[in-house]
Amino acid sequence: MKLKELLGVLPFYKTNSEIDRIEFNDIEMDSRKVKPGNVFVCISGFTVDGHDFVAEAAANGAVAIIAEKPVDNNISVPVVIISDTNRALSMFAAKFFDYPTSKLPLIGVTGTNGKTTVTYLLEKIFNLHQKKTGIIGTIQTKIGEDSYPVPNTTPDALHLQRLFHKMRNENVDQAIMEVSSHSLDQGRVYGCEYDIAIFTNLSQDHLDYHADLQDYLRAKSLLFSQLGNGYTSESKKYAVINEDDPACDLLKHSTAQYILTYGCKKKAAVMAVDIKLEASGTSFKLKSPVGVVDISSRLIGMFNVYNMLAAATAAIASQIPLSVIKSALESIRGVNGRFEPVAEGQDYAVIVDYAHTPDSLENVLQTSKEFAKEKVYVVVGCGGDRDRTKRPLMASIALKYADHAIFTSDNPRTEDSKSILDDMTDGLSASDGSFEVISDRKQAITKAIDYAEKDDIILIAGKGHETYQIIGHTKYDFDDREVARTAIHGKETD
Repeated sequence: MKLKELLGVLPFYKTNSEIDRIEFNDIEMDSRKVKPGNVFVCISGFTVDGHDFVAEAAANGAVAIIAEKPVDNNISVPVVIISDTNRALSMFAAKFFDYPTSKLPLIGVTGTNGKTTVTYLLEKIFNLHQKKTGIIGTIQTKIGEDSYPVPNTTPDALHLQRLFHKMRNENVDQAIMEVSSHSLDQGRVYGCEYDIAIFTNLSQDHLDYHADLQDYLRAKSLLFSQLGNGYTSESKKYAVINEDDPACDLLKHSTAQYILTYGCKKKAAVMAVDIKLEASGTSFKLKSPVGVVDISSRLIGMFNVYNMLAAATAAIASQIPLSVIKSALESIRGVNGRFEPVAEGQDYAVIVDYAHTPDSLENVLQTSKEFAKEKVYVVVGCGGDRDRTKRPLMASIALKYADHAIFTSDNPRTEDSKSILDDMTDGLSASDGSFEVISDRKQAITKAIDYAEKDDIILIAGKGHETYQIIGHTKYDFDDREVARTAIHGKETD
């Protein structure tokens, strides 16, 4: 592609040399990854400024530099100055990869909890409907049966458009992605044309980034406003919103598109009624504008009823028959790290869950408590360099529902584990409930399993599917499920 053609997406720019004949073969925002023939876009990040690395990009073969401020004058590569490289990167990526989401149906899922489960429920539904899917989310990126690691829940705009282009080339029929509040606020999803936007729920999280809960909701609402202002009969767009969540009214007013609500309490377009919650699974009657069907699922808890409703509503908007939706919801066994049992033949239950917000921890502990025949133990911590205000909330919820809590390290990152645990436990006393503090996560999990007796439940919360622990700036191998398995077998041999 010619550089002049790429720059055509912008209204204004300045350049220090003739660019009419310059052609390029790819776009890059990391100077270390630049190859001969690339255009290098300088992005001012939170920790690194791409403008400081133009010499490296030029040395690696960049044919042009796009920047928003003056750069090293000693380089011989043409420099284009624009007003906002971060915003322009989305436009460049969409243009270079030929606007892939305009030709690829795309569902975006946002909310504090449930995003991952909803995307995997939708994958199951579409696959059963003989549609090839592509998923971008917390656990991984999937294209068909092939999996790829991802650095963030929602990648940067360049990575996203490259992924969607790959999905199109590999004949994906339906793309499904988790959309984080950070990505919406930072414009990482500019250029993504969503057909369906799903809202799961809103509770406290990420207040280390957002000013308050209202600002967090404002960021979430961008997904719905970005569904667009126009209508076409060939391609209808839908906002799928949890009617039972207090944020629903604001989100309804944030979109001009068709609204489909779901819920269990208030009247909604799609509802679950006659709900039966059991330790072995969940059953309910699904009422919708296109009919009624009975669902009997292996997924456990009210939070999973809402996850199934969200996925079912989006599937209905996609004109998938109720019979297919029923079969998919009834066949899925679960999602990695989401209320995932660790079953090694022991006579007590060990469950690993990603719950890392007050609301999600309360959900999984409530569910555990409902089905517990004996005691409930919880192992939980809080991440470092993240929202400090939720730490005492997490601790109080643990003590409210568990018979005994072990507070431990999560991903401390650059914070001291002791200071994080102090934030959780300061002000607590024996009268608040039974608890202890074991900073070493492996020791904490092992201790909980040592305590377990017949019919007890141990919930290991916070990390779920993660296979690492971040201490400082280093990722160490650590999987709650594997640590639990080792502890279970170790207990058996004692």
